[in-house]
Amino acid sequence: MSDVPDLSSDEEHFDEEEWQEMETSNVSVTCLFCSELISSVEEALAHCETSHKFSLSILKLKFNMDCYSYIKMINYIKTNKPTAEEVMKIKHPPWNDDKYLKPVENDEWLTFDFDSVSEKPNSPKTYHANVENGVVTLSQGHFTELQKTIQTLSEQLSESQTHLQMAKEDINKMQDSMKTLVEGGQSSSCEVKNKTSCVASIPIECDEGYFNTYAHFGIHYDMLSDKVRTETYRDAILKNKETLREKTVLDLGCGTGILSMFAALAGAKKIYALDQSDIIYHAMDIITENNLQNVIKTIKGRLEETKLEEKVDVLVSEWMGYFLLFEGMLDSVIYARDNCLKSGGLLMPNRCSISIVANGDVDTHKKLIDFWSDVYGFKMNCMKSEVVREASIDVVASKYILSQPYVINEIDISTCDTTVMDFTSEFKLEILRDGYLTSLVGYFDTFFDLPNSVSFSTGPHSTPTHWKQTVFYLRDCKEVKQGSVITGTIICNRQKTDVRALSVQIEIFGKIHKYILS
Repeated sequence: MSDVPDLSSDEEHFDEEEWQEMETSNVSVTCLFCSELISSVEEALAHCETSHKFSLSILKLKFNMDCYSYIKMINYIKTNKPTAEEVMKIKHPPWNDDKYLKPVENDEWLTFDFDSVSEKPNSPKTYHANVENGVVTLSQGHFTELQKTIQTLSEQLSESQTHLQMAKEDINKMQDSMKTLVEGGQSSSCEVKNKTSCVASIPIECDEGYFNTYAHFGIHYDMLSDKVRTETYRDAILKNKETLREKTVLDLGCGTGILSMFAALAGAKKIYALDQSDIIYHAMDIITENNLQNVIKTIKGRLEETKLEEKVDVLVSEWMGYFLLFEGMLDSVIYARDNCLKSGGLLMPNRCSISIVANGDVDTHKKLIDFWSDVYGFKMNCMKSEVVREASIDVVASKYILSQPYVINEIDISTCDTTVMDFTSEFKLEILRDGYLTSLVGYFDTFFDLPNSVSFSTGPHSTPTHWKQTVFYLRDCKEVKQGSVITGTIICNRQKTDVRALSVQIEIFGKIHKYILS
């Protein structure tokens, strides 16, 4: 298709002048305190200072603000519409609530480089003081200036003391949490009740660690440069334009917004790009940079705590983790399906499967397992069990595969519920050639059943992806013969102390092997 972009040639046909023209055309900024339209945020700030006595540099210094504080303040002003005088008189910023991280609207105020605002106060005026017989006489102007300086310093001291107290409280919380971990327990505030063991049951403050992993550049580079992943989603969307045209779309866990932008190219009427990670702020810039801010609305928040303006026609999400179910993001997809998707709405993808296959890579097994038999002349065999217990994420070469694959779980995303992470399956692996079984390898396939269907596999016989494969090593190698059939049972469950992690138990050759993915 001529209208499908080719991700393999990002630098071709790039015209720097066209980008600059796109970025600078039709930009206008509305004053925060009146209806006047101004050509840039910098000029709007100058207007606010001269016409409304609003000084961003004073507020930055007064409240020790960073870029997130600035975003909260802008959204607070746009939501509550205080006067500039009221804002400048504030002693304790009311915009500290995280609800003000959710943008009221996408505009230039939110993409302004707040770090460029100088924190240096204006140079103090020079006054002459009279000294006579040990008595200092000040002019009225000098006295007033000193009073203002003392007041500003007092407010800064008070604010610093508040931050210090908050830091002390955070340290106490961390000490309590560490004590609980060392003692083998779990923080009561983050306790996960087994009867509601899913992502929605986790307090948002206890789930920030998960979202913070997606706030960094590296992981998004890995995902976007994974052509199997990204081009399959692109093809599913752009080769089915008629299915998405004039539809409303929710991009759950949008990251940099690439799927939202594909949906915009397909002709979607409105797209909600939602992510709790701080990557959402970069997504705002990316969407604006590509002039798609009128079609794509970015939302910062965890879905389970967010209410959309409307139910959507299409739910698209790249939610898959290692061994498909690790990270538990399917829980959020299920929640979105049940609460945000119209009846009969479209799921992308709509179906997945998990398979296992026998692996005979003896060299890697020796490197990871037998290594502990002789470490500089010392025996460390007790480490073998610990090494085996942790499932490995690695690319397994197809030349080492010993068996036919076996599907252990098929998931229909339109009907499954959050118990899908807990399953038991018997398996039969037909051995294709003689060798030594060193591990079982888990992988998943993903399907988009559309008018123009597409799918991809993360198996060892397919092009490697950033998901690689999940390798369950056996402590001891087992000789197998061509034509034989290996039977066993695999049990997968959520970990009781971490609903996003997995515990896997494999029974094979009369032994039970236990693994964790966390």
